[in-house]
Amino acid sequence: MIFSRRRGGSGRHARDERSGGPADVARDSPAEADAAPERGPYDSSAAPEGVQRLDLGSLRIPAVEGVEVRVQANPDGSVQQVVLVDGGNALQLAVFAAPRSEGIWDEFREEIRTSLFNDGVAAQESEGDHGVELRARVRTPEGLTDLRFIGVDGPRWMVRGIYQGPVAVDPDAGARLVQAFEGLVVDRGDEAKPVREPLPLRLPREVAEQQAARQQAAQQEAEQQAAAPATNGGAPAGQQPHKRKPSPRPRRSE
Repeated sequence: MIFSRRRGGSGRHARDERSGGPADVARDSPAEADAAPERGPYDSSAAPEGVQRLDLGSLRIPAVEGVEVRVQANPDGSVQQVVLVDGGNALQLAVFAAPRSEGIWDEFREEIRTSLFNDGVAAQESEGDHGVELRARVRTPEGLTDLRFIGVDGPRWMVRGIYQGPVAVDPDAGARLVQAFEGLVVDRGDEAKPVREPLPLRLPREVAEQQAARQQAAQQEAEQQAAAPATNGGAPAGQQPHKRKPSPRPRRSE
């Protein structure tokens, strides 16, 4: 699984949304909420109903047959990153806070391009279904890998996706991952957050409890094995201690 570290805001968007005034923390008006887009990612106020989704808090992922959702979480249930996998294709997801007044994907995209250039990788822009995308080919331990970076600006949020594998060149090669991306739902909430801050993701409560129980059981088993006293005269459990043969007694001379 692929995981990224949380990065603090920087640049002209490194500010709290409250700097833009009350309008930045207000909910969308009914007219805005009713204007559902033709494809997602959707805001929670305009998401289609009747779709089974995995609820990770700020991000809800639709159930698509053949797509595996890989999540790594901390012991408290907070999620670091989400990756969807379908065969040789993968889609890494992240969602960020954004201001109401403007999108932040253009700025994110330029930073990605600069970072790749500094690593000696050329990136090209292309027009996709969700606007301007960024494509690059990077070298990994497995060989050359194609990447496609996409971003969608929503009402006070932005979703970033990174396609990896054949789908990065031909969307039809990973149609189920594309379907999953276009079915995402973002629940931004009302709380004011610094722009560009990752929105919090959490495992569903029952899943988090199961994971915590497994981790606790594994830890207890490891502690018991480490504290188990040696038996059989210091020999490992299940083995008989080495018995020293008595030395032959010298014969008495007659």
